[in-house]
Amino acid sequence: MPAANRFLVCQHMAWEGPGKHLISAAARCQVDLEVCRLWRQPLPALAPYAGLIILGGSPNVDEEERYPFLRAEKEAIRQVLSEDKAYLGFCLGHQLLAQVLGCRVGPNKCRSIGFIEGQLTEAGRAHPLFDNLPDRFPLFKWHAQAVLPPTPEQVQVLVNSEECHVEAISVQGRPHIIGMQFDNHAGSRVDAAAWLQGDRHWLAQPPAVDHSRVLEDAAKQEVIMAAQFQVIFENFVHITQQASS
Repeated sequence: MPAANRFLVCQHMAWEGPGKHLISAAARCQVDLEVCRLWRQPLPALAPYAGLIILGGSPNVDEEERYPFLRAEKEAIRQVLSEDKAYLGFCLGHQLLAQVLGCRVGPNKCRSIGFIEGQLTEAGRAHPLFDNLPDRFPLFKWHAQAVLPPTPEQVQVLVNSEECHVEAISVQGRPHIIGMQFDNHAGSRVDAAAWLQGDRHWLAQPPAVDHSRVLEDAAKQEVIMAAQFQVIFENFVHITQQASS
């Protein structure tokens, strides 16, 4: 039997691991995060885990030739769905889930970098993942690709923003399956600084990104984002436990 507090985390880039807020929230919830660094090790069997957490990274969902591990990830997502395990995807992890569910993924209407405001949709306000959160809250963004509307009937859009139509998704009747385009798990100043350095070549492409502004906003948002992500993760763990009972 899988351990209810044990999750496999898929990491794509050396500089983009589990963020400070995710590590803190997992520790408070007594959740064990076991990280698989996909560029240098194969995915393990999913049987021992309660669910799968897939982080963001540079690949696009259709770049399987350049990043062969994407094939194994998509198969793992299909297995999670077929076995009705828990799933939490950030950024690329959100896009991979969406593609497996039949959504279109492609260029977003803009490159979304830094801190913006998101808002819950009607489905988002009803979803237990966002219990005890306000209708509007800050998002930490780092992407140029996105899930494109319209989504299939089974896919609920939970959050949107001025910069992205599909900021979070779930599956009708399966609240433990979650994708989030935003990276609030890493919305701290230390994570933002590491990402600015690690992704500097991509960020150098126009339009220009104001590194100082990103770091200033990270410092301003850190406390509220940590508190709100703690709520989100606690809700996710609770949803997962209910689904497996």
